[in-house]
This record gives sequence, structure tokens and C-alpha cells, in this order.
Amino acid sequence: MSERRYAGRVALVTGAGSGIGQAVAVQLASEGAVVVGCDVDSDGLDLTTKQIEDDGHHAIMIIADITDQADVDRVVAALPGGRIDLLANVAGIMDHFVPVTELDDALWDRVLAVNLTGPMRLCRAVIPRTRVAGAGSIVNVSSIGGLTGAVAGSAYVASKHGLIGLTRSIANLYADDGIRATAVCPGGVATGIGATAAPTVPWAYQRLERSFGRITRMAQPDEIATLICWLGSDEAVNVNGAVVTSDGGWTS
Repeated sequence: MSERRYAGRVALVTGAGSGIGQAVAVQLASEGAVVVGCDVDSDGLDLTTKQIEDDGHHAIMIIADITDQADVDRVVAALPGGRIDLLANVAGIMDHFVPVTELDDALWDRVLAVNLTGPMRLCRAVIPRTRVAGAGSIVNVSSIGGLTGAVAGSAYVASKHGLIGLTRSIANLYADDGIRATAVCPGGVATGIGATAAPTVPWAYQRLERSFGRITRMAQPDEIATLICWLGSDEAVNVNGAVVTSDGGWTS
């Protein structure tokens, strides 16, 4: 592995204010990338900026909501020279483990907007640029909730299954343009996503808890970031359309 494998390259990272997104932004900057990061959490972005600058690097951090098309346009417009080599769609929220019979439209719409529609809009915005360049990588952070219905509520599971479908579609349709798309499926990770993870329907959570006994450990954000950065690099040149699980054996 080259420690400067992203030298001269531009990466866009969503959810860069905390957790996996923050770890991805910091690692990419350390490997030479010009990082454009976005998040709704301004304090979190300040912390990310400080980590990157303390390491002697520079990044562009933008307060933005990926559910807002105008914000997506603003973030993409900030790409230096209009270039992008890696899009890491990391931003995501949980759904309080709500089952479909208890699910209201507002929660459904919000979860799908953050976890699926936002990533789609970013892919839609950057793919034309990577097609012109003849190269580019997209790494979408799904979840083992995109592989099974046993770990979250109905909206989250649907959104993460959908993100895998989007990834595979892009991988198929744009491979001839030199574009790769992959999905990462973490299990439990110690991140700030807990704000939307507090269960609100006891009976549904009790049933979902049956699968939690298979958790071997909670991953740290940088452990997932390492995988994302590898998938986005030239070292993974032959990896396209892959769905890579990183869950410590939870779904084995």
C-alpha cells in the first residue's frame, strides 16, 4: 500500500463531521487527497478540519444537507477545478428500529432522503465529471441492514437495500467509462448515529434483539475508513460492483 496513493486527487466525503465520514476524510487527507467534506454538523466539521490541519494537511469543509438539492449543487461546485476522483457517500441515519406498521410518512421520507436519495443525487452530479475524465470511484456506505431485515427498522433496511441496488446499477452501466462503484456494509460501529437509534417501539426492538447476540465486537470508525479508502484507490482497480461486509462475522 502506498501511503501517498491519493496524491494529487480530489475526494468528496459526506458525513465528514463525525464517525466513519470523519475518519475517511482524515485518512484521505493524510494520503495526499484534496478533501471536500460536508455535513449538517458545523461543530463536527470544525473538529475534522482541526484533525486534518494538525496533521499538516488541508481540506475544504462545507455545512450542507445532502437531502437539499441546492446544497448538493453547492458542494459539487466547490470541487477544485471541477475534478473528483472519489465520492464517498458516508452520511446516514437510523430509524429508531420502527416496524412498518408503526412507520409514519415523515420518518420514512427522512430516512430515505438521507440514506438513499442524497447519495443518488451526489452520484448523479459527479458521474458526468468522471466520465469525461475516464476514471473515478464511488464508495457507498450501506450496512448489514442492506443484506438482512434483522438489524433495524423498515425504513432503514429499505434504504440500505436500495443503496446496494444503486451501487450495482452504477457499476454495471458505467464500467465502460472507467468508473467503479462499490458498497461497504458495516455491522456495529462506534459512531454518532446513536441519536437516531434509540428504539421507540418496544415489541419490535425485542424481536430484532435476537440477532444482536451474534455481535462479536464494535468496530472503530477508522477500521471502516481503511476499507473505504482502499476500495476507492487504484489498488482496487478490479473491484467493481462488489458489496463488502465488515461486521466482525456478525452475518457469517
